[in-house]
Amino acid sequence: MKALKNLVAKLVKDDCGGEVLEYALIAGLIVVAAVAVISTVGTKVVAKWTSLSNSL
Repeated sequence: MKALKNLVAKLVKDDCGGEVLEYALIAGLIVVAAVAVISTVGTKVVAKWTSLSNSL
């Protein structure tokens, strides 16, 4: 029983998992923002290239 108490106390004190979760959330937000920017800018670039191609 004492070994189980020690294990639970050790798990409660360990906070390494929280840091990994925070980094994963930040990375996810960066990816979402990058996809939004690329899709917005991408359509404008394609429109510009199409306009340039048609003018030639």
